[in-house]
Order: sequence, then structure tokens, then C-alpha cells
Amino acid sequence: MSPPASPRFPNSPWLRLGLAGLVLGTGPLLVAVAIGRLMGDSNPNPVGFGILAMLTFWPSIILILIGVVTSLVGKICFSRS
Repeated sequence: MSPPASPRFPNSPWLRLGLAGLVLGTGPLLVAVAIGRLMGDSNPNPVGFGILAMLTFWPSIILILIGVVTSLVGKICFSRS
């Protein structure tokens, strides 16, 4: 019986938290802009969603990078033993 294959997608709570923050932080802004374009408003003004995206973008990117690095380090360290 062979051991279970390691997941192809990095499995880290940091990565999941970063992706969730990115989606929940920038998603409303993208949806508001898309709805504005679909309704014919060429200049939507979603200030609150823009501030939310601004405050969550870089922390989410940092968490994603931490998750990728920890996944790679864990994969390298545990694959040698």
C-alpha cells in the first residue's frame, strides 16, 4: 500500500486566511465596479469598498506569501525524511 499523495495545492492555514482576506476585501469593490458598468455608470464611486480593499490587500498578500513559504519549507523538510 502506497502512502497518500501530497496535495498539489499548498495546504497552509496562512494561505487560506490570506486568500479569504483577498477575496472578501477586494471582491466587493470588483462587484460594485462591475455592477456600475453593467448599469451604464461609467464612473462608479464605491468609496467604502475602496477603503476596505486598500486596508486588506497588502496584509492578504503577505499572508499568502507566508503560507506559500511555510508550505514549501514543510514539503522540503518532510520529503527528506
